[in-house]
Amino acid sequence: MQRVINKLGATLSASLTLVLGLCATSAVFVATSHLEDDAVKLDFERRASLRAYTIQRGLEEAVQVLSVINHFHATVGDPSREQFRAFTRPLLERYPYVRAFGMQRFVSDQDRLVFEALRQGAVPGFQITTLVDGKPERAPQRTSYLVVDYVEPVATNESALGLDLSGNPVVMQTLEAALATGRPASTLPIRLAQSGSDQRGLLVLQPVYRGGVQPNGAEARRAALLGDTSAVLQATELVKKILDGAGLMEDSEIGLRIFIGPKADDTTLVFRHDSVARQGSWADSLLALGRLFSQPSATMSSFDIAGQTWHVEISMPPRSVFVDHYGSLLILLAGVIASLLGAAYMRALSMRSHRVQQLVEDKTAELRHTNALLSDDIKARRTAESALLLRHQAIEASANAILILSAQAPDYAIEYANPAFGRITGYSQAETVGKSIRFLEGRDSDPEGFETVWIAMREQREHNVVLRNYHKDGSELWNDFYIAPVKDENGAVTHFVAALYDITSMKRYEAELEFQASRDTLTGLINRHMLRHHLEQAIGVAERQKQALWLVFVDLDRFKFVNDTLGHKAGDTLLRTVAGRLRAAVREADTVARLGGDEFIMILPEQDELTLDTRSLQRIMDAVAAPITLGGHTLFMTCSIGVACYPADGTDGETLIKHADIAMYRGKQTGRNNFQFYTPAMNEQALERLRIEGDLRSALDNGEFLLHYQPKVDLASGQVIGSEALIRWQHPQLGMVSPARFIGLAEETGLILPIGAWVLRTACTQCRAWQLAGHDDISVSVNLSVGQFLQKDLVSSIAEALEDTGLPPASLELELTESLMMTDVEHAIGILNGLKELGVRLSIDDFGTGYSSLAYLKRFPIDVLKIDRSFVRDITIDADDAAITASIISLARHLKLRVIAEGVETDEQLDYLRHYGCDEIQGYLFSPPVPAEKFEQILRQERVMI
Repeated sequence: MQRVINKLGATLSASLTLVLGLCATSAVFVATSHLEDDAVKLDFERRASLRAYTIQRGLEEAVQVLSVINHFHATVGDPSREQFRAFTRPLLERYPYVRAFGMQRFVSDQDRLVFEALRQGAVPGFQITTLVDGKPERAPQRTSYLVVDYVEPVATNESALGLDLSGNPVVMQTLEAALATGRPASTLPIRLAQSGSDQRGLLVLQPVYRGGVQPNGAEARRAALLGDTSAVLQATELVKKILDGAGLMEDSEIGLRIFIGPKADDTTLVFRHDSVARQGSWADSLLALGRLFSQPSATMSSFDIAGQTWHVEISMPPRSVFVDHYGSLLILLAGVIASLLGAAYMRALSMRSHRVQQLVEDKTAELRHTNALLSDDIKARRTAESALLLRHQAIEASANAILILSAQAPDYAIEYANPAFGRITGYSQAETVGKSIRFLEGRDSDPEGFETVWIAMREQREHNVVLRNYHKDGSELWNDFYIAPVKDENGAVTHFVAALYDITSMKRYEAELEFQASRDTLTGLINRHMLRHHLEQAIGVAERQKQALWLVFVDLDRFKFVNDTLGHKAGDTLLRTVAGRLRAAVREADTVARLGGDEFIMILPEQDELTLDTRSLQRIMDAVAAPITLGGHTLFMTCSIGVACYPADGTDGETLIKHADIAMYRGKQTGRNNFQFYTPAMNEQALERLRIEGDLRSALDNGEFLLHYQPKVDLASGQVIGSEALIRWQHPQLGMVSPARFIGLAEETGLILPIGAWVLRTACTQCRAWQLAGHDDISVSVNLSVGQFLQKDLVSSIAEALEDTGLPPASLELELTESLMMTDVEHAIGILNGLKELGVRLSIDDFGTGYSSLAYLKRFPIDVLKIDRSFVRDITIDADDAAITASIISLARHLKLRVIAEGVETDEQLDYLRHYGCDEIQGYLFSPPVPAEKFEQILRQERVMI
């Protein structure tokens, strides 16, 4: 009961003290806040007046600057463009809110052309323009024009130069106002030619008079008017620069709106700067004192500038009560704090006994807290025990083997092994505990690996090593072994923990990858990478023992034909078979490798009991040549072999391979199915071939190719009726290079495509030139290569060449070989039909030397058969060639085809061909291939050739 009475007495005294203090504080606070409110209103009025005065003064200065320019014009008379620029430049720098100064002058229509011509001397392209949809266009004809003659700066106002303002009613009304008052006049906001479509500005005008003196009276001023000077002001930019210059734009609390016109509304608004309310304190969200104070709202002032009324509205948003009432708020805060402190003091005096009781209660609570801490400690111990149990279960459940070993040397006995150790090694825990880890060693285990583990344990440090052990059943076991010391609370090592990761499957995979990296996956022979390693070892042995070594380069003949005809699967089977035969054809000590494709490399070292001879090479060729049956087809393959000898032909592997390759290529050139030993002369030939290949790539760009034309003679009339275009290469160092030396290279490198296109276009151009010279019936034939024939755009490219050169399609004959068309008959027929639709003639070249099928021959839309020169050469002495030639002529007649024989060199050959009805002939009997100029001379002779 006493405690209750003490509490009530203390509360009443404290409450009375608090109420008296708060009443006194409120009275002082209200009086002080009224004084602060008056100060805020005065500050707003001062700031508003300053802005209105600054804007008015800046505008008056802008108009005054125009009067200075007008005075300058009156003083100088008629200033030049340079004088105008020099005078206005410092004014523009001083008054940055003026966008431009200009001068307009009246020009009569009869003086327009002279005026434009004079101004074009200084301003290229100058003309009198007008605005149409916001774009300057040449002004239509008027009686007179008010033209913007000068404007500065030109860079940002170039679109206004030459603009005719006489058609702008706003400008003309403003000029009339200036004439009437004799003072500068301003337009209302208008869109400027040099500004964007969404920007408006003011044009302030002041008339310029003859003699430089302003007459008295409006009519006299109109009579003396020459033009006007102007100041271009962008209203928004002008006001902003005036306020920026006075540092007034930084005050974001003041809102500003400016209007130009008789009334202030949204249609006459030219500048707007919205105010940003000052952020109030956090107390505004808790107290509602802001309603007790009235805030400044807005003020409006108006003034006249250059005949236009400007209205300036200045406003300020509602302000937080805590922004401008710091003094009254401090008084309020101090009074409240003093009241609270007084009340607290009174309560403290009466609560002394209560504090003693509170102390007793605090001690009781402290004892309760101690009991709670003891309970938490017990709970933590139980949690730790659960965590230890969880770790033990995790070790037991681990998929990797975990061992705990004693730190006692020398055995470091195993004290614990988890179940995974038994699954990985096959040894149970009973067979493991108490033993040294060495019991996993086998006869051929890695002793050095175990030794490093023993050293790490003796040095009591961590260690990681890959070990090869053995499973209980004797199988090989690879593991990644990691061991680390376990220390007690004093830092002494008492045990070792070891983790054993089974990596046997990974090691097997690595071994498989290593085999695949060194072996050819198709044949099982060593690959290019391992070949270099074997070759380096063989060269090292040969060098130490002073013995010879052969490097044999084997390339299958016509392997591509097998791939193309029987398919890649049959080609792979063939390569595996040949690889096995090559391995069987050499000694055990010899090395056989597949270099790639159908190329093989063999390393044949000389041995003490066996010497190297050509019989070894013959065995290799015989092994390859044995019959092979693939898909029901029996094949008889051959190979070309190149041999390079160590050390005579090279002392390093790269050189030996290169020289053996050169020798093999020589074997290909000499008819295939033979072997060639490398000689330095072969290298010279290879280098020459390489040089020709390099020069060939630039020959077309350098204009080194030319065409010779061999006449085609009609046997019936004896007249030249056509020509065959044959390419020649005029090499700058080698002279005239035979086509046999570079055509094959061009086909290998792909250069045959641009070369063939050049030949076609050049031949068509030349043939058309002959026709235009009067030889209307002349035609030209061009040979197509395999690469050209397989181009997807062949037909379109030929059509384009005919169209560009103007050659009639019937005057072009395309020559194709038998083998080219028989590679893919259906595809060839499609291309030939496309060419026939163009109207060109088609010829089968070297007919009889390929393997044409007569069934397919009748499907080809061809026009001419060309007998190969190999048949024509011996028709007078070889009965077989004569019979073949006669058969071809007969076949062509029955198929209604024309037939032409090439390579005619004797009269006897000519008589034979004429006897059997050959249509056309060409050969050295009449003329070799000659340049275009010589061929034209032959055409002009207009004589019978035979």
